[in-house]
Amino acid sequence: MPSTQKLTLGISMGDANGIGLEIILKSFEDKRMFDFFTPVLFAPKAVVQAQHDHFKLDCALYWVKTVQNIKRGKLNVIEIEAPSFSQAFGTISAESGALAVASLKEATQALKNGDIDALVTAPIHKQAIQSDEFTFPGHTDYLSQALDGKALMFMISDSLRIALLTDHIPLQQVAQTLNETLLSQKINQLLASLQQDFGITKPKIALLGLNPHNGDHGVIGDEDDTIIRPTLARFQQEGRLVYGPYAADSFFGAATHTGFDAVLAMYHDQGLIPFKTLSFGKGVNFTAGLNRVRTSPDHGTAFEIAGQGIADSSSFVEALFAAKNIVLQRQAEQQDAD
Repeated sequence: MPSTQKLTLGISMGDANGIGLEIILKSFEDKRMFDFFTPVLFAPKAVVQAQHDHFKLDCALYWVKTVQNIKRGKLNVIEIEAPSFSQAFGTISAESGALAVASLKEATQALKNGDIDALVTAPIHKQAIQSDEFTFPGHTDYLSQALDGKALMFMISDSLRIALLTDHIPLQQVAQTLNETLLSQKINQLLASLQQDFGITKPKIALLGLNPHNGDHGVIGDEDDTIIRPTLARFQQEGRLVYGPYAADSFFGAATHTGFDAVLAMYHDQGLIPFKTLSFGKGVNFTAGLNRVRTSPDHGTAFEIAGQGIADSSSFVEALFAAKNIVLQRQAEQQDAD
């Protein structure tokens, strides 16, 4: 399938008090983007227009009621209600959080219905989205419940791919959560994603250790010896290219990651700190393991610069192209299987 094929990408607006709408609108100021995508943004018309005017952007907007009526060559905006929203850049508010959730739910429903080919989400604020009706810590957990499959948080860039065994849980719960069943599941998910989503026939992955120095043979914890090493041994006996555990403190500094197709980190910051250090602004958060494709930029709401017009849209653009490439790769895999 040619890489120039246009896809219909749904976009959730994220937190309107952050930089989400700014980076979305900036991305589609470049008219060349419409050669690759037909974007559909789920957001209130008044909020989108207000930010378009605030940032003095030249983005071709088109207001539409349903996905069936979208127009090529435009940033299509499907109206969602914003009953009590008042713009306050850089502010955590329940109203802005509720609006972000409403946008996410509408976009996810369109994804489930097959009205859009993939979903790209702008950043949300995890505190602002909490309510009696929405108790998920983030996009990944919500989409894992809303879509089919088991979600794997997978950070990707041109030069580095890092998946997470655990993602949005407190650090004190990581060791309690780690077990051979979960570790095997995440390894299998990572290997499958590398094959299905990136076309790597025989992927080679590295696992980071849980404890400093991989526990130093039990001196600083025994999980690396009692859980990680035995699990790795079983995969290796099956002929899978799975190696480790590697001490996380020196793994990236020594550029060991360049010898692997992907890395599995044991917890959020163990993976995200090196990823953002090496790939920030060019990285993408991909939710692997689900029956539909979702990507997002590698940064948050950036309240500290919201409203100033200085947000960089590079990572959001990368997320758009990553979603497109993964969808096309999955379609090609399906065609080969048929």
